[in-house]
Amino acid sequence: MLVEFGLFLAASYLIGSIPLAYIIARWRYGLDIRKYVSGQVGASNLYRSVSKKAGILVGLYDAGKGALLVWIAHLLGMELYMEVALGIAVVVGHNWPIFLRFNAGRGLATTAGVAFYLFPWGIWAFVAGAVFTLLLGASPLPVLVGLAAIPLASWLFQQPLELTLGLSALFLILVVRRVTAPKTDRSSLVSTRGLLINRFLFDRDIRDGKAWITFKPPAADKTNTRRGNE
Repeated sequence: MLVEFGLFLAASYLIGSIPLAYIIARWRYGLDIRKYVSGQVGASNLYRSVSKKAGILVGLYDAGKGALLVWIAHLLGMELYMEVALGIAVVVGHNWPIFLRFNAGRGLATTAGVAFYLFPWGIWAFVAGAVFTLLLGASPLPVLVGLAAIPLASWLFQQPLELTLGLSALFLILVVRRVTAPKTDRSSLVSTRGLLINRFLFDRDIRDGKAWITFKPPAADKTNTRRGNE
């Protein structure tokens, strides 16, 4: 089983590394999504900068690929710690893909897919944390708080230690990816301390969310971008 697990672990990383958002933007619209809005290679950036429909489909794919691989591992009779490790490998592959020089998205959808499959009650923990944050009036933070609530709920419900540790690792990976992402053209607008705080709390380089998502692409690519959003 250990040999099969090792092969499956490598396969999980490679499957996670497939940058579908980048592929669609490049092949369908002739754009390098890394040069638009947040610079992330993921569903949210594809949705905002290229095509809403494509963004939704890629989001479902990113969430599904993590859950699917963990489900297959479960069908093969692998131990829980193996399933957790495979889920982490998919997220790491998505965030640091070998096919894009180890720089892609934040892995939010993939993290959610893995976490919700491993711990279905985590959905309600996520919703509770997100809603609580919104009630406090901190609209940029619900995703961060919701994801942090999942390992906490696993611990409170006395789930297996390997599951709680795995869910905690998924949250930490998300945070690390946020704060260590390559700098954008707007990173110089804030101090290093401000940049780290903005990335950790808001998942963007600047505090102004509207200015962040309405960043305009180069003039030469505007026609293609408008076509993609039609």
